[in-house]
Amino acid sequence: MSQAAETPSSEGLKILVADDEANIRRILETRLAMQGHEVAAAKDGAEALEIFRGFEPDLVVLDVMMPELDGFAVVERIRAQSEVPIILLTALGDVADRITGLQLGADDYMVKPFSPKELEARIRCVMRRASSGQGTGPGSGGRSANVVAVGDLSVDFNRRQAFRGEERIRLTGMEFNLLELLISRSGEPISRLDMLEKVWGYKPERSSDSRVVDVHISRLRAKLEQDPENPELILTARGMGYMFQRIAQAVEV
Repeated sequence: MSQAAETPSSEGLKILVADDEANIRRILETRLAMQGHEVAAAKDGAEALEIFRGFEPDLVVLDVMMPELDGFAVVERIRAQSEVPIILLTALGDVADRITGLQLGADDYMVKPFSPKELEARIRCVMRRASSGQGTGPGSGGRSANVVAVGDLSVDFNRRQAFRGEERIRLTGMEFNLLELLISRSGEPISRLDMLEKVWGYKPERSSDSRVVDVHISRLRAKLEQDPENPELILTARGMGYMFQRIAQAVEV
């Protein structure tokens, strides 16, 4: 999917479902189609990538354990060309798998066995946050640019883009949402729970769910900080969560 494409709402999506379990594919195809979505299904990672290129989905639901190519390899290859939202399906005990998937660029995960209704709710949350505040690019007649600059880093909230000097920093929709929240409350510690509720749209059911925030913070630091091991922009608020360094100008989310 082209990076310049307009982010869709959660209605009438093109969704790619990849899972080697036929019953899961069948259930998700049926339920999502009943909600008005166009669904393409793949039985393994190689087929998922082949469909992805021609289908250009708005969102990908991807099982980790698949033949041919596993979910991790598929996430890596998709992220090399697209910021399309990705939700991983992982086994209950595989905390390490969830973290690995998030580090590679997935936006969220669901633990198997899962409720289709909960997945549908996660899809709505991810797409709503991916499309919230969608910018109006230059010449579109939208409001004037809203840009925050810290050193050589600049963040344009209208266009939903970040730059280091003149070079654009590629951020997924969820990464940008998290950055926007941090900057909007610069100098203020924000708890992981607050971040999960405001950016991902749900309360954690397990303590490990907070790792979604930790991994996304790590990804942001790797992209934004001069030295990610000694961050100066996104600081750790010990015992609570994280905060963006205090800046003179902030925005509301």
